[in-house]
Amino acid sequence: MKTIYFVRHGESEVNASDVWIGDNTELTEKGIRQTEYIASRCKKLPIDVIISSTLKRAKETAEIIKNKISKPLEYSDLFVERKWPSEQVGFPKNHPKADEIKRIVWDNFSDPEFRYSDEENFNDLKERIRKALIFLENRPEENILVVTHGFVMRIIVAYVVMGEELTAIECDQFIDKFHTKNTGLTVMHYGKKIKRTQWYFSVWNDHAHLAD
Repeated sequence: MKTIYFVRHGESEVNASDVWIGDNTELTEKGIRQTEYIASRCKKLPIDVIISSTLKRAKETAEIIKNKISKPLEYSDLFVERKWPSEQVGFPKNHPKADEIKRIVWDNFSDPEFRYSDEENFNDLKERIRKALIFLENRPEENILVVTHGFVMRIIVAYVVMGEELTAIECDQFIDKFHTKNTGLTVMHYGKKIKRTQWYFSVWNDHAHLAD
């Protein structure tokens, strides 16, 4: 049985800022503290390898954990956050133009082929997550820690529950109903034969280490 420990990165500048400042931002001081807490928890887990998103906030999270548990660290673009339209960057999050772009993207998410500009649409995300799960299935390690992001974590949940049959409308419901905390811990297993996939969850978004 393979076990995957997913950790959302610590709070970053993009989480704390009131402005769309782009994807590749660093951890805040609060995010560093959060990551130190989850790193201490990870020391008690039987982790063989750490695989991190290539975005800076995830890499910083993974490096803090690596320094605590002394395990190999690798990077993969399969676990980066969803790419949003680049036109949003630089606008305050409550700016009418940014709001309009966000509304258009969300209103059309159920159309799997809709694309406002250069963002990832549903088809892009579904294919990326399919590849990510195959990548994890084929890894030789039995216990893997993956440092990823909140939105993509919810797509993983949707795909594992619904399998290849997942539709954009169903995925939209998962995104709306499942939420994550920075450094929340989610545990997934592979190898049990069930209806749609061999994947299943045993823990979702455990953030007891934050005591909030």
